[in-house]
Amino acid sequence: MADGSSETKSSNQMWGGRFASGPDAIMEEINASIGFDKKLYAQDIRGSIAHATMLAHQGIISVEDKDKIVHGLDTILSEIESGVFEFSRRLEDIHMNVEARLAALIGPAAGRLHTARSRNDQVALDFRLWVKEELQRTERALTALIGAFLDRAEEHADTVMPGFTHLQTAQPVTFGHHCMAYVEMFGRDRSRVRHAIEHMDESPIGAAALAGTGFPIDRHMTAKALGFREPTRNSIDTVSDRDFALEFLSIASIAATHLSRLAEEIVIWSTPQFGFIRLSDAFSTGSSIMPQKKNPDAAELVRAKTGRINGSLIALLTVMKGLPLAYSKDMQEDKEQVFDAAESLELALAAMTGMVRDMTVRADRMKAAAGSGYSTATDLADWLVREAGLPFRDAHHVTGRAVALAEQKGCDLADLSLADLRAINPAITDKVFDVLTVEASVASRTSFGGTAPAEVRKQIAWWRARN
Repeated sequence: MADGSSETKSSNQMWGGRFASGPDAIMEEINASIGFDKKLYAQDIRGSIAHATMLAHQGIISVEDKDKIVHGLDTILSEIESGVFEFSRRLEDIHMNVEARLAALIGPAAGRLHTARSRNDQVALDFRLWVKEELQRTERALTALIGAFLDRAEEHADTVMPGFTHLQTAQPVTFGHHCMAYVEMFGRDRSRVRHAIEHMDESPIGAAALAGTGFPIDRHMTAKALGFREPTRNSIDTVSDRDFALEFLSIASIAATHLSRLAEEIVIWSTPQFGFIRLSDAFSTGSSIMPQKKNPDAAELVRAKTGRINGSLIALLTVMKGLPLAYSKDMQEDKEQVFDAAESLELALAAMTGMVRDMTVRADRMKAAAGSGYSTATDLADWLVREAGLPFRDAHHVTGRAVALAEQKGCDLADLSLADLRAINPAITDKVFDVLTVEASVASRTSFGGTAPAEVRKQIAWWRARN
């Protein structure tokens, strides 16, 4: 008896809690997607209106039924947007929720809407429309961030700061030049966004379940009505394809990586040890115990969002990797990852744009740090090549000895005497001191894409014309 009670208790636990009604409840829980795909309501209704209009134009349904369908769908859109529409989990998804409400509103005419389409091409359409619109929002957000950096670059084209490799002082650069590095990075992200929009600009509706349809539909008409370049060209691939979602997540991951690198620099630069920038109160918080603290929480959270977005990409890649053609229910797991990544990326881009626009640049601290670590050593080596005719490797050796001497004396290279330098190499003249300041160093880097202020301003102008 005890064993029987234990077994019954264990069995009940399996169906207990949320699943008290047994296997049917579990199936409803795992099958229903309305909790998240209701986000696609506008795209679903837009697609259905275009489909119904095409069906009437082709004589597949009557104009009267089309008018009823369109009016009913417009009513449903208003109900959803006003918050009075009641979503039902038992109706599984956004498509069936809309269709059931349409039937309640207009009667039998609602049943004609699903002619010549399947939920397979319907969801492919809704999701593709949503991702396309999200990519357009991302493009605008990236353009705003690029604009913020262009403004700061122009403001600080002459502001000298240390350039780093391995986070060690390498050579002097300008803060404007550093800002333009991020313009290039986020510019590539925007190019990827634009390419992705072009890639996915094909309409899935009309592919039906997987084989197309025998009804005389006009897929070019619906594609045009929905703002697509053309319809997709293979019905099997159409309902199987989630490349557009993967491409969005890939773009989001790369952009988030760029944002994270920037966030890391903001965190470092805002420390008292660096003091290169000061974040505004709008993007900082205090400590619950240490009153002197001003924490760069917004930058830290942007940095953390990258892990979340990368996780979404890996999740969807894993979902798709083993699926045979054509549609499988596994693909229901595509949307939550994309929705979450999109929300995270939108927030991160907005926060970073705000931080870049609002932060105070401390040019004095940057300049003081620019000459540290013997950052003009390469300028000395270059001078020895140009003026003394030394091979670069010999000049490198001479410069290394000069740095060692400066370290021994506890001074900068520019503070060594001419006698000190001539003792290392007699070809050195007093003209060498013209290149040992950080201002002279940055001014000399006039190669295309270099840090010279004049070259930075050329690049700013080039980007202004394209932003």
